[in-house]
Amino acid sequence: MKSAAPLLDLSAISLSGLCILHCLALPFAAVALPILGGLAEAEWAHAAFVAAAAPIAAAALIDWRGGSTAWSLVAAAALGLGLMGAGAAGWPTEAAETPLTVAGGVILAFAHAANWRRRHQAPR
Repeated sequence: MKSAAPLLDLSAISLSGLCILHCLALPFAAVALPILGGLAEAEWAHAAFVAAAAPIAAAALIDWRGGSTAWSLVAAAALGLGLMGAGAAGWPTEAAETPLTVAGGVILAFAHAANWRRRHQAPR
């Protein structure tokens, strides 16, 4: 049976991209289209991204069948998730929300990209 981890890595990279797009592009779009302003500030969206990212990261990065887990990538993903969570919570300040969330999303995406690459380079 083939592992679903590569698909999970690609899904996680896509979610990180959506998160970064939400953080960076939506505020600019909200200026042009005020109806999007509610989405730019929607706290539920931040919590939803983190809540979706955490189990996908765990499923993709940890080899639950006892195989090879790259714990450095798990640590990088945990750092990324922690930064995303801190940004979503508005900690330490609301002004740090976007930089923390974007940094966390980038770190998480890189961890998944490295994991995907590692799995594809592994001998079969």
